[in-house]
Amino acid sequence: MAEEPPAAEQAQCQPCEDGPDSGAGPGPSTAAAAAAASLTKMEDMPTVAIVIGMAGSGKTSLMQRINAYRHAKDKPPYIINLDPACTNLPYEANVDIRDTVDYKNVMKEYNLGPNGGILTASNLFATRFDQVVNLCEKRAKDVDYIMVDTPGQIEIFTWSASGAIVTESFASTFPTCVLFVVDTPRAQNPQAFMSNMLQAVSILYKTRLPLIIVFNKIDVVRHETMLGWMEDFDKFHAVIDENSTFASDLSRSLSLVLDEFYKNLRVAGVSAMTGEGMEGLFDTIGRARKEYLDEYLPELKEKKAARAKEDEARRLASLEQLHKDMREGGGRGEKVVMDMNNKTQEEEAAVDSDDDDEYTDA
Repeated sequence: MAEEPPAAEQAQCQPCEDGPDSGAGPGPSTAAAAAAASLTKMEDMPTVAIVIGMAGSGKTSLMQRINAYRHAKDKPPYIINLDPACTNLPYEANVDIRDTVDYKNVMKEYNLGPNGGILTASNLFATRFDQVVNLCEKRAKDVDYIMVDTPGQIEIFTWSASGAIVTESFASTFPTCVLFVVDTPRAQNPQAFMSNMLQAVSILYKTRLPLIIVFNKIDVVRHETMLGWMEDFDKFHAVIDENSTFASDLSRSLSLVLDEFYKNLRVAGVSAMTGEGMEGLFDTIGRARKEYLDEYLPELKEKKAARAKEDEARRLASLEQLHKDMREGGGRGEKVVMDMNNKTQEEEAAVDSDDDDEYTDA
């Protein structure tokens, strides 16, 4: 696969055909029609999978395995790397944040630590993320999947503005789902397992996109035990009761709260090392895509239609106010002096009065 040039080099700002005074721009009805047309072709768009997870869960290794798996089927994915601190990328990214933002320079310039530098670099890159989406749209006919690798700083997608920009930009253009990667060996600990589930819930609540829990590293530890905890909270309670602490009591309470969350959750077990579970993972992504088209897309259409209606009402109100102002003002405005040498009659009278006063004092 040929390497794509950096996003900053590929996407250039194009001049607008219609200036602000031309009056030839598309009206709200035209914009609404264009939005509806873009939504009707959503089914032909590739699937975007945003890979999110805690640091060390194996996101980048999983991306490498997914890339190899799709290449073996002669259908390579379009890969985007959003981790500015990754030193060695084991796959070839089509769009790489490191080509645009140097997070070490960001740390120096803003006097930040590593985490703050990564967050700020992500925020800076998000300001031009529309260019990334445009690049993906140009390649939409050539690929089936767009895979997005993200930093281990999961707070980017729980409260930071850049995470919202990334997810909403993709979700408004492509069928999109989220892969939440879990480090299965570490999740053997009930508290670590519950911490991962809470993070997954926060991602689901924030993005409202189809979510898949991906248990990685199943070649080291099988994930069936965690599946049992999710299907029957009594099994989880039995493990917690072996060590009664405040944390275990809290985990017990949270497991009851998350029981309904588990029922509608999609789960896949994979090994980035051996490639086990890749076929099942893509089958699950296919079901998540269907959920997007059946549930998320109709809601998106309603929001776009409501926004277009509000814009039309605002335009009509502004036009009516303009007509009212013209009727009340007789269609003509007051005289405005643009040249200092061109004085009004009041100003000339004031100057003559000052000259008379000076002559009298003399």
